[in-house]
Amino acid sequence: MDEGIYTDEQIIKKILHGEVDLYKIIVEKYQQYIFNLGMRFHKNREDAYDFVQDVFLKAYEKLHTFRGTSKYFSWLVRIAYNHGINSAKTKIIDSSLVETYIKSDDATPEETHLREELRKALLKAVEALPEKYRLCIDLYFFYGLSYREIEMITDIPLNTIKSNMLRAKIILRDTLRGGIADEHHKL
Repeated sequence: MDEGIYTDEQIIKKILHGEVDLYKIIVEKYQQYIFNLGMRFHKNREDAYDFVQDVFLKAYEKLHTFRGTSKYFSWLVRIAYNHGINSAKTKIIDSSLVETYIKSDDATPEETHLREELRKALLKAVEALPEKYRLCIDLYFFYGLSYREIEMITDIPLNTIKSNMLRAKIILRDTLRGGIADEHHKL
């Protein structure tokens, strides 16, 4: 099977109809995202790897409940998020996604250094956000989820998500004002 021509939903239908070996396609496609989320909950690689296994096992066991009314990725992240909340009960922040978001392979050594300083400033500012704001920023900017998808994953009302995002952006702007972020906002 050429998985590149099938959507997640089509692959899932095939899995539910007995082609269980195809689940490896889903795992390979999303394991890094789930690992990154696991790192944010657990702060160490060993626990994050266990988290990935637990999430994909839970998702497989619940695959029959996937209705296809949202993207599979949103459904999977909701399972991962709920599992992380239930198992870790910790803050949700780590530099891995911030680093991925800012990183560029074609940067000069000076740009790389400035990006690293910017990454540190951004990480510090995001870490200082109240958890409800940090969560929305995380899922929107680093996971690329829409407000509706965040609502589905977290059960936070849409208007509250919008409000949290606005407040978080204001806090981040005020926190980063006058520092390296102002000087190098184009990086």
